[in-house]
Amino acid sequence: MGLAELLDKTLPSMGYELVDWESSPKGRLVRVFIDKEGGVDVEDCARVSHHLTRLFAVENIDYDRLEVSSPGLDRRLSRAEDFSRFAGEEAELRLHNPVDNARRIKGVLRGCEEGAVLLETPQGLRTVPMDEIDRARLVPRIEWRKST
Repeated sequence: MGLAELLDKTLPSMGYELVDWESSPKGRLVRVFIDKEGGVDVEDCARVSHHLTRLFAVENIDYDRLEVSSPGLDRRLSRAEDFSRFAGEEAELRLHNPVDNARRIKGVLRGCEEGAVLLETPQGLRTVPMDEIDRARLVPRIEWRKST
């Protein structure tokens, strides 16, 4: 069983969503990004790290360092469920091929229908086929409070 399949099988049963994972050349560093409803805290990362450390030993996954973290404010979007879940949030899409002379489109997500992402832009509602998206991320929204 490969690492991707192992993570896909293990994390949902622990109550977490596998957002993404990556490993360095030769697999020395394994980095896992997790999420759950309500967000991820340090205890969640420690729990998953401890579990994966034991699991990797049993499954003979060779690595030197394991990092488990939340996906961050600029969370990557890759599945149709991601685009639907974050409807109403601002996102930036980077496309494989330019559309209207632009490879990047920014707007508010309106969901995903029939394999295409719906994105509200200043030019109107755009429908972008998922297979045309090279990379998609949420645009962080930081609200600063004024000190009085």
